[in-house]
Amino acid sequence: MRKRSAVRIGEIMEPPERPEPETGPDTESGAGADAGPVAEAGAEAEIGADAETEADATDAAHAENRADAEPATGKLPTLSTPSWIVVSLAVAAVAVGAVFHLGMVFLHVAPSNTASKEYQSTVDSYIYPEFEQNWKLFAPDPLQANIHVQARAEVRRPDGGLETTGWVDLTAIDLNGIRHSIAPSHAQQNELRRAWGFYTQSHDGNNKPSGTRGELSRQYVQRIVENRFGPKLNGGDVVRVQARSASVQVAPPPWSDAKPNTQAQYQQTLWWSVATSGQENAS
Repeated sequence: MRKRSAVRIGEIMEPPERPEPETGPDTESGAGADAGPVAEAGAEAEIGADAETEADATDAAHAENRADAEPATGKLPTLSTPSWIVVSLAVAAVAVGAVFHLGMVFLHVAPSNTASKEYQSTVDSYIYPEFEQNWKLFAPDPLQANIHVQARAEVRRPDGGLETTGWVDLTAIDLNGIRHSIAPSHAQQNELRRAWGFYTQSHDGNNKPSGTRGELSRQYVQRIVENRFGPKLNGGDVVRVQARSASVQVAPPPWSDAKPNTQAQYQQTLWWSVATSGQENAS
């Protein structure tokens, strides 16, 4: 009997070595040697095909994920020729308008020069009254009085008699019209005030006009008063109108030692005939 070798616990048995294929007269030359490599090559080819399929599937999945994650970067839709013409004309119009507006404002606020003198009438017609620019807000001695322009009319009654109305505070009417208004009228805020300022600057204390602008300022104020009253008033025809200003000094602050002067100072014009525009008649 053969003696079996005892296997100790913990020892690892190595697999038996494969016997090399025998080559003998009954064995065809190279048959046994080639069978193993051919089978292994087939198995490796099959494994390689599976690996390539899995790699293609993985690449496709990654490409799909990148397509979902990255935003589309397609080209903007091209405009047709008529659309390009419209857009170009709109841009050109806005640019020309902006340059024209800035040029007009610059000529208005710039010191007197050759260009501003030559085109003064054009600049003034564009600036006034919507785009007026001045420095009164930063003046060292700003206006310190509340000025209200008042007017009255002489009315011819149907029986031929004349009636003189009381003084109507035109400035108060304008203030009531713009107070609590979301979009107050610029003309309603400044038309009467600027017209009266124009008149006082071009007339002396005796209502004598100084230069050609004096007569122009008188016509301007008279036209405003006539439009406010209308051709008929209190059942009669308006024959003459007269204007005046009532100036009241603004009260000084509490910490000032100046005494407030609450008395109104009046500056009154002559009577202006409505029938014969441009003629002044002393009252």
